[in-house]
Amino acid sequence: MLHTLLKVKLVRFLLVGLMNAAFGYGCFAAFLYLGLHYSAALFLATLLGIAFNFKSTGALVFGSRNNKLIFRFVAGYGIVYCANVAGIAGLKTFGVDPYLAGIALILPMALLSFFINNRFVFNYA
Repeated sequence: MLHTLLKVKLVRFLLVGLMNAAFGYGCFAAFLYLGLHYSAALFLATLLGIAFNFKSTGALVFGSRNNKLIFRFVAGYGIVYCANVAGIAGLKTFGVDPYLAGIALILPMALLSFFINNRFVFNYA
């Protein structure tokens, strides 16, 4: 059963995404703790996440080792970053703390990221 599930690209993406999300959120929370504005904290966490996630997502999820796709990957992350900042800003207007807003948006941003990576980044691998 597990072997069958691991053949499903979305399942692999979510499993690798747990690792990537832990890394990204850890960076985001650390930057918030250091006093950065949530948009700057998210920007720096996204930059670090791009380097970390490109190889893990490309190889483990999409079976790609094509380094030329980094430009598409960065563009995709740009879209996810903008959606994430907008989501955090929107949740803040309802009084949600940026730490909690970041957690609340992990799954929606992961699904957006999967769609972008699957359709526009690694489908060309």
